[in-house]
This record gives sequence, structure tokens and C-alpha cells, in this order.
Amino acid sequence: QLIAKRRIFSLNTLFLFHKGAIPAIFHHPPDSLADAPHHHGHHQFAIPVIDLTGLATPSGRASVVGAVRAAAETVGFFQVTNHGVPESAMSETLAAVRRFNEEPAEAKAPYYSRDPARRARYQCNFDLFRSLAAGWRDTLYMEMAPEPPPREEIPPACRAIVPEYTRLGRKLFGLLSEALGLRRGYLEDTAGCLDGLSVGCHYYPACPEPRRTLGTARHSDPSFLTVLLQDAVGGLQVLLDDDERRPAWVDVPAEAGALVVNVGDYLQILSNDRFRSVEHRVVANGAGPRVSVACFLRADASTRVLAPIVTAGDTARYRSTTVPDYGAKGLDGVSALQRVRI
Repeated sequence: QLIAKRRIFSLNTLFLFHKGAIPAIFHHPPDSLADAPHHHGHHQFAIPVIDLTGLATPSGRASVVGAVRAAAETVGFFQVTNHGVPESAMSETLAAVRRFNEEPAEAKAPYYSRDPARRARYQCNFDLFRSLAAGWRDTLYMEMAPEPPPREEIPPACRAIVPEYTRLGRKLFGLLSEALGLRRGYLEDTAGCLDGLSVGCHYYPACPEPRRTLGTARHSDPSFLTVLLQDAVGGLQVLLDDDERRPAWVDVPAEAGALVVNVGDYLQILSNDRFRSVEHRVVANGAGPRVSVACFLRADASTRVLAPIVTAGDTARYRSTTVPDYGAKGLDGVSALQRVRI
């Protein structure tokens, strides 16, 4: 009732009127909040950091391809440095996203929408009515390819970083193509991994009750690849297995100048399980805000059918599916990969 009466559409606005205990809609089930054991000091749980400087020489490229292959096959997450995205563009984007979210509600109101047909929209939780509980975040979301929104609909906070993400995506898909034993351009031009591109600018306010909620619930990404720019606050965690196959939530540290890259569900399907799309989450924090900008490299949802590449002597492990069918569920903690596995 409060939200309807005050036209509240963001967490920042909500807490102008509602302080102290967080509303029940943000309470996550205890089992989803439970901590798996942490193993910060164990070498197996270090998220690889890959320096792309080596791409300048054939021998260096072979080494980088090997490192990318190893990370994609085991951890599913890695960070890249010397990636070509200017540090000024990264810092300015994070600052602009923070400024946008901290503007008065009236300034953000023109961007607010829950209409999925709108290609640029500002909202609290895209899957609000399909998930078990709301996440502690606000998001400015934009579909930038194959058809970007009109320029005037794109908040200035996100205009500069998109071309940089596209250039880096092309570079990464070349490396991943070679890691699969394919020609360099296969994932981009044949598989269509760069046909769709969306950007999620996430703002996670400081939370008065971080043990009751999550910034983003446990999930894997419906994308081929996700590239993440994050600030130094932290909170991103990856679910990995230890030596005895016990799950552990592992923090992804904020490396200065680095971008976080993770394999998405579509690439796990396409690679026929060679590459791993790993579940992850963002914990709520009493400090903050935390700001991150995620680029989801996807298929063209209107035309693309997702199907595995099956090599000689292997069999398909997934049935073919379309992007709309695959994305029909919210972040409920259950991987959609299981729905299409044979």
C-alpha cells in the first residue's frame, strides 16, 4: 500500500518512508541465505586472473587461449586485465551509475517501467513476481542489440561503456572459439554469440538487515558470456566445489582495473558441457552502496535456436531450445539448464 500510495519504485525512495526493518517482500528463505563453507586460502578457489597482453604474439596468444580454456572448463569465472577498455571509461561509468541512482525520484521516473517490450527501463527486480523474494537492488536495464533504444531513451550513465563491451566481447569470443578447437570467428559469426547485447546497471544500497536478504539470488546467467565491471565494495560470490565435492561460496575480489568474465548457460549448452556456467549470487551488505555494470552477450532472441556443438564420438547433452523458452523462469535458485538437459 505504501509503495502504491507514494509511487515508490526504487529502494532508495522506499527508505525515505520506511526505515529500520526491511519489508517482508525482501526476506529470503533461510536455506537460500545459509552460508556454505568458505575456503578463501585454498588455491583451488582462486578466481583466475588472465592478462591479455600476451595476445600481441602467436606464442602469447596460445598461452592466453590455454588459460581461458582452463578457466572456462573448471571455474567458469575469470578476470581479465589489460583488456583494452580504458580505465577512465570504467571509473566514469561506475560514478555515473551511482549518480543516476542517487538522483531525486522525479529525475528517474521517466525511465521507470515494468514493460518488457521497452528496451531501456529502470526498475527494482525484473522478476519481482516470479521469484521467491525480491533482491536488494535497483537496476537500470537496456537491450542494446540487435536493436538499441533511441539514444534519448538511454541514460547518459551507460552510453560510453557499450561500444567497449562489444569490442571486448569480440576478443573474448575469438579466444573461446579457439579454446573449443574452432576457427577464431566461429562463436561470433556462425553461432551468433554477439547478436544480442544487454546491459544491467545494478545499484545495491546499504542494507539495515543484510542477513535477511540477498542483493541477487543464486542463479546462473541466461547468456553466452557475461562481462562485469564492479566497484571495490564486493559481494559477488561463486558456488564452487572443494576437493570432496562440497559446495563453497567463494568471494570474487575486486581486482583493480580488471573485468570479471563468466560463462553463461547458452555457452554451456553450445559447448555441450565443455564450458561451465556456474551459479553465483550477490550478498547484501551493511556497507555500500555497491555498484556494478554487467554486459550480457546473448543470441538474437527473435531468430536464434540454441543447440550444442557435438564433436565426433560424443552425443548431444541438451535438446535444442529457443531464447524465449529458456528465459521463461525467474531467479528461483534452480538452474534452467536442467529443463533442457537430455
